[in-house]
This record gives sequence, structure tokens and C-alpha cells, in this order.
Amino acid sequence: MGSAFTWMRPDDLVFNYWVNNYLMGEKPPAFDILAWNADGTNLPGALHGQFLEIFRDNLLTRPGGLTVLGTPLHLERINVPAFVTGAVTDHLTPWKGCYQTTQLLGGPSTFVLSYSGHIASLVNPPGNPKAHYWTGAAPGADPENWLATAEKQQGSWWEAWASWVIPRAARQWPAPEELGSKQHPVLGPAPGLYVRDMVPL
Repeated sequence: MGSAFTWMRPDDLVFNYWVNNYLMGEKPPAFDILAWNADGTNLPGALHGQFLEIFRDNLLTRPGGLTVLGTPLHLERINVPAFVTGAVTDHLTPWKGCYQTTQLLGGPSTFVLSYSGHIASLVNPPGNPKAHYWTGAAPGADPENWLATAEKQQGSWWEAWASWVIPRAARQWPAPEELGSKQHPVLGPAPGLYVRDMVPL
């Protein structure tokens, strides 16, 4: 899956590293987001194939186009409030495509547009002085119209999400004082046993 996404932007994500690291012998710069991104998952082949079908055929946009555990999916039947976000320079999920989610769901949607690309826009905690995002009115059919009237906000979109989700959240519970429970005992120290099963790339 990661390779498929990488080849969607080969100049930046393939040949850039091939030239700089392999041909020129330069070490890749330390970049915390790339370290996070390298923590891939081992998807079963059938699931990987299904993801590619969803992307290729845009199955989620077609009522009943995708079936999960025997149930056909109809996004317009989802009538709970939704918080949808996109990123200005996202090469995997362009923001206007993310915006269209607001038109596919049956309930009220809030859309927030973040700066940066696919990972940097999402992994963007408060405190980053470069971070900004746009908030606006209830999303209509045209994303450009929404953006034309949206307001630029300084900070992380997490703050807008927190303001949105807290009033809609259920009762808050105090954080546990120790990890695990009788039903779910601790299996091992962080970062977890799964890293031992990772297959080197």
C-alpha cells in the first residue's frame, strides 16, 4: 500500500531519494514525520486488493457499491454529524475530494481545511507556529465557494476538532492509574510486541 501511494508522486517520493541518497551519497535528513510514516502495517493481500478496488472504482460514492460483512454501504444513510478535514497539498486525498465527503453523507457536516500535505497536516499538534487551517460555513456543493468565504485560523485543526467533538462526546471518565485490566492484561512494555513481527522493507 505504501509503495502504491509513493508512486503517485514519484518525483518527490521516489527519484528524489534515489538521486540524493543513492547517486549523491547523502544521508536522508532527520525528519520525525518520516519516522512515523515508516511504521507501516502488514495488510493481508485480500484487504490490500480491496483497498485498490475502492480507490480505482470510487466504490464508496456508489450506494451499495461496497459490501462489508454482507451489508451494502450507503453513505447517505449515515445521518450523524460528521467532522471532515482535508489538506491543501495532500497528494493522496486531494482536499476537494475530501470535501465531497460532506455531500455524500446524510447528516450535517463540518469541514476544516488544513495546511500542508498528507501526513504533516494530520500529525499536527497545537504549538506549531507555521500551522494554520480554514473554517467556514456549512459546506455546500462547491468547495471553491466554501473556501472563498472561509476564515484562516492560526494553529492546528486539532483545536477546531476539539471544539466540535467535546460538546458531542459522551460522559468523560478519569484516566486509569495503571495500564491494563483483568479483561485486558498488559502484554508487554511499549512500543508493543507487534514491532517484533514487522518485516523489514
